Amino acid sequence: MLAEDERVRIRFDLGYDGTAYAGWARQPGQRTVQGTLEEALGLVWREPVALTVAGRTDAGVHARGQVCHVDAPTAAWERTGPTLVRRLAGMLPDDVRVRSAAPAPDGFDARFSALSRRYAYRVRDDATKADPLERAWVLRHPRPLDLEAMQLASQLLLGEHDFAAYCKRREGATTVRELLLLEWARDDAGRAVATLVADAFCHSMVRALMGALLAVGDARRDVEWPRSVLDARLRDPGVTVAPAHGLVLEEVRYPADDELAARAAQARRVRVLEA
Repeated sequence: MLAEDERVRIRFDLGYDGTAYAGWARQPGQRTVQGTLEEALGLVWREPVALTVAGRTDAGVHARGQVCHVDAPTAAWERTGPTLVRRLAGMLPDDVRVRSAAPAPDGFDARFSALSRRYAYRVRDDATKADPLERAWVLRHPRPLDLEAMQLASQLLLGEHDFAAYCKRREGATTVRELLLLEWARDDAGRAVATLVADAFCHSMVRALMGALLAVGDARRDVEWPRSVLDARLRDPGVTVAPAHGLVLEEVRYPADDELAARAAQARRVRVLEA
């Protein structure tokens, strides 16, 4: 017989259109992705639910590859697990969809076990080719972009740095991150697409980087400017945070099951840059 308080950690993989949401994180009086999903799960399991997420996306940001977890009552999971994804599809609004729900391996933490997050930012810089159906997830930029210059500027930002110049500070949180990949390319539809991969991103980091690189792309700033902003470690009023709707969380990567707990312990340590 199961103990009444016995629980099992459940991993959810989901996507959402962030247009109508005030971001992922639950906020009083606001429509959020977390609040919407927690409400649905609470109805299914008949108790309050608190989700832990891999990436707390901002208002208006979308996700295809978001991951979260919850410690659910084992009895409730055993009762509802086989039909949970289908039940949630009938309960959630059309702009949120859970694709899978399953017990997580030992040591799994959606936030701290993650090795990296991959985002894409899409820009349409030729108004004559703009598709009205893409307006909710592609930024329209009024001037042509020089992707070669943007790529050169991007390479100067790679590595482990204090990204304070590109982050909104949170009390007690570090702004040291390792930017593993930042590259620009045209997709088959002619859109300029930035792909960014980091071990983690701090608040507004991706959109601030995009704002700086767009300024390089349309020749308002030189190639070295984004790196000089980074080195200053201070928010620069010249950096315009790019609009949210062009940004999509595409993927969260995790290590092998037997490395999940060690990765979580490592990620919980507050990082500082060595002199």
